[in-house]
Formats: sequence, C-alpha cells, structure tokens
Amino acid sequence: MILSSAEIIKYLKSKNSIDLSGKLFVYESIDSTSTTARKMALGGAWGHRTVVIANHQTAGKGRYGKPFFSPADCGLYISFVLDFSKLFISSPALITTYTAIMVCEVLEALSGLSFKIKWVNDIYLDDKKVCGILTEAVTVPENPSSQWIILGIGINLITPDEGFPGELQQIAGSVFKSGFSGDLKNRLASKIISSVFSFENPFDEKEKMQLYKQKMFLLDERIIVTASDNSYEAEAIDIDENGCLIVKKDNGKILTLSSGEISIRR
Repeated sequence: MILSSAEIIKYLKSKNSIDLSGKLFVYESIDSTSTTARKMALGGAWGHRTVVIANHQTAGKGRYGKPFFSPADCGLYISFVLDFSKLFISSPALITTYTAIMVCEVLEALSGLSFKIKWVNDIYLDDKKVCGILTEAVTVPENPSSQWIILGIGINLITPDEGFPGELQQIAGSVFKSGFSGDLKNRLASKIISSVFSFENPFDEKEKMQLYKQKMFLLDERIIVTASDNSYEAEAIDIDENGCLIVKKDNGKILTLSSGEISIRR
C-alpha cells in the first residue's frame, strides 16, 4: 500500500486520538520535506504539529548541507514543524537526542531487530547507517521572538535495486533485507508522529539519557573527530546531560563536543 494521509490519520485516531486534518501533507515526490516544512513555518499558516511526508526526495538534506539520498519506494522521509515552547524538553539540542532514541524504539517494535546510535544523529544496523535525523531552528523575520524547530527524519527501509551510489555503498544500509508487507509505511509514519508528539508530555530526561548511552556504540572507542576543518584522534568516554560527547585527547585533555563529525578509528 502506498503512503496515504487518510491511512496515517486513521491509525493516529484509532491509537492516539490525534487529529492532523489540514496539517498532514503527503507527497509522492518532493525536493525536501524539511525545506517544505521550513517554508510552511515561515509562511505562518500551519505552525506547530505540521507534518510533511514524502516517498521520494529529489534534494534531501543532511547535516552541514550534505545531500541525503532519498530514492523512491525505498524509505520514509518525514519532517515536523514544532513549537519548542510546547515540548517538555529542557534544551533544543536534546530534540535530536530524544528523537534518535524514539526512532530506535519504533523500528525495533516493527522489525524485531536491534538498532544503535552513532552520536549525534544517526541510527545504525549491522554497522550501516539506516536513518539520519536533522534539526534546524527557524526564526520568523517579522517576529524574531518567534522560533520554530524543523525536525527531519529519513529512514532507509530497503536498499534500491541498483544499490546505494558511490561512497554510500560502504556506509548506508537498510532496515529490511527485502520488501516489506502491507501498509508498513503508513503504520511507521503514524508511530513516529505519535512518538514525536509525546514530547509534549512530561517525561524523565535522565532516564532518556541513560537509554541514549545504552544505544551508543562509540563510548570507550578510539574515534576521529572532525570539526572546523580540524581532525584529531581521541577516546569517546561519556555523554553529558545535554547530549554532548565527552572525549579525551591523546595529551590527556578532556573536551566536550556539541557538534562535529565522528568516525571510529579501526
């Protein structure tokens, strides 16, 4: 079954009594769900809880302006417009952290597999990236005090028939080895939507951070950190309460990283 706003809304109403009528936009193909969500946020007509979903992205967005490969019929690409003031999260930086945990839990429930998190925003299965998460803050020019969060999630459900292109062959993977049955995409979309909206309810942030640490596969590993065109080796030793990665350089210096590219030193 193809992606359908009617089917997604049906699941949401039956399980969570969530009504997204007029705020859920499902496309067969689009340039980028996050770009579209951003335009909607700046336009001011939809606002909090606006959801944009696509079966295919022609210009999917990753971190640092990198493209996110989003072929037709192979994944689920979904973005949200969120009002941070309506979320029970202490810092905008933690939205990515908690979303990573949530995606792992949703995928594990649907597939029966076990997923890991690579700091800060990637979900891995069998040493391959199967999901990326992108969070952006958008300020409305006419009202600088008004700020939206654009949360984007891209999941590789199956590998394209022709495989992943170029360097992605060594990096990217998919949740399922072959096709999936029934309306899994619609069920997956509804579960992700309801889970993101659950951030509007109080929860134990310390407990969430412990789950994040348990899902991390970088801790106690030798890593390469790349930040601001500078690379160095270090040991990943911990995650702090703000989701930052704590590393120890070879000279013994301890650094707390809020951003940067991380790779494991093999």
